[in-house]
Amino acid sequence: MLLSRRRLKLETERMTLRSPIHSDYRPWVALRSASREFLTPWEPEWAADHLSRKAFSNRVYWANRSINAGTALPLFLVRRSDQMLLGAITLDNIRRGPALAGTLGYWTGETFARRGYMREAIETVVHYAFNHLDLSRIEAACLPENAPSRGLLERSGFKYEGVAQSYLQIDGRWRTHVLYASLRNDRRGKTNAS
Repeated sequence: MLLSRRRLKLETERMTLRSPIHSDYRPWVALRSASREFLTPWEPEWAADHLSRKAFSNRVYWANRSINAGTALPLFLVRRSDQMLLGAITLDNIRRGPALAGTLGYWTGETFARRGYMREAIETVVHYAFNHLDLSRIEAACLPENAPSRGLLERSGFKYEGVAQSYLQIDGRWRTHVLYASLRNDRRGKTNAS
């Protein structure tokens, strides 16, 4: 793992997770465009300029500022074998003080879904958050009917915690979400009984 003032890189078995750079624009817009129907039911409504170069540049600047400030880790998933952009994962809303928590969000291009890439990315980011950022809790939320995402979180060690009514605007509507969390020292379901 490499962390510098401006760039963050995490290595997994098959990928490099790294902050976005301006030259990622064309691969990003191609992947998002090709996966639009796959992604939009699960995401906030895309702005009219969502795929514009200016909007992407703003994302890159936000990513760099957030990493430097320690408030978020926005990372692109890049397959090492061919440098193909696969998707993105963000640990956002990093909170210090008594919370020591962050919120996980992710997306992958349709052609790369259900191949284990995102699980690899989630496990790497969670490990980094617990062992290098000293966080204690990673939260994630998804729509109740998003069975693939729920299964992914559960296979990645997240545990169901409940429901949040009208939690986020998804595809233009306020939607209820199911909440999951991964805890650094998870004792849920454990007792001191021998």
